[in-house]
Amino acid sequence: MSKSVTSSFRRVSDHFEPDLVQDPAEQRKLRGHLEQIDYTVSAANQAVIQKEIHHVSIEDFRNLALTAAKARTAWVSTAVELAKTHRDLEPAELARLSHLRGVYDELSEAYEAMRRMVERGYLTYHKGLPAKS
Repeated sequence: MSKSVTSSFRRVSDHFEPDLVQDPAEQRKLRGHLEQIDYTVSAANQAVIQKEIHHVSIEDFRNLALTAAKARTAWVSTAVELAKTHRDLEPAELARLSHLRGVYDELSEAYEAMRRMVERGYLTYHKGLPAKS
């Protein structure tokens, strides 16, 4: 499995990586199969995503960015306030801090997913239009 770092998140690719095939004809055949698989997956993603979301705009990205920024601020400001007490965290305080981090992480992942959807052509980007029709 290969790993890549995106922002502060680590992604794991679980795509099959075959051993080197020596025969060039077999290599071409395998590449053809993999391209067919990728095309099929891409078409399925585009059909499903566009049916539900239709398109996104700069306003959608701005709204998601603002919401994520507020979540990050809430998480960090809570951590700073808790650190001022100079004591071990109570279980409820740790749970609250973990929850706030989870909210921020989920919103950040949603941004990455939406950007990837536009980048891959699964979702249409319209300047200035609302997200839902």
